[in-house]
Amino acid sequence: MLNFFSKKEYLIDHLGGLVDIHNHILPGIDDGAKKVDDSIALIKGFGEFGVTRFVCTPHIMHNYYPNTPKTIQESFEKLRNALHSEGMDGVSLDKAAEHMIDDNFEQLLHNNQTMPLRKYHLLVEMSFLQPPINMNTALDKIISKGFFPVLAHPERYLFLSSTSNRLKSYKEKGVLFQANLLSLAEYYGSDVKAKAVKLMENDLIDFVGSDVHNMQQLKSLKEATITKKTSKMLYSIVNNTIEQFY
Repeated sequence: MLNFFSKKEYLIDHLGGLVDIHNHILPGIDDGAKKVDDSIALIKGFGEFGVTRFVCTPHIMHNYYPNTPKTIQESFEKLRNALHSEGMDGVSLDKAAEHMIDDNFEQLLHNNQTMPLRKYHLLVEMSFLQPPINMNTALDKIISKGFFPVLAHPERYLFLSSTSNRLKSYKEKGVLFQANLLSLAEYYGSDVKAKAVKLMENDLIDFVGSDVHNMQQLKSLKEATITKKTSKMLYSIVNNTIEQFY
């Protein structure tokens, strides 16, 4: 007998209208889209399943991707002009950044060189292998600046289990969690997907974003299936993301 709750559904069928608050579609600025044509191809691909609103979040990472509001604005303008030339004025584009909490982050925060999602949410990440020494200090300073810290892809950090005390302490401090849709697509492996689902089951995930960098990742997203149980949990998270960032 077929178990109703094990029935698979396509992940993208539950993403229509989503505001993608984590992606790397701005051209030539980090490890995402290399050229404007790559950006346009990605945006068209998203549009095929109803995602037409983006907050672009290139990396700001000391010594690797030392982006600034100026470099991000320049890339943003290139893409926005290209969209207009392509007659794609129905695409909504905004800009922010994914900030690595590293030895330079607090200085950027102090100098007002960070780029929040819309106005009040600051997307941050850390090393996948271990937390930065200044993690708690950085989070406190983010909050004191009037921002809500949003930790990108908590399911991907190797040192964080779905029930870790560190994870709970971040949540108690006021950190919001954004899961990657690519995690649910099993792009990073079955363990990461299982952790993402567990975090959803524990009501710890506040928002979702794609974290798409290239067409291969977008293809994985389009081909991914999820269980009906996961789709039900995803529904409220997608709606919360839309309500917060539309």
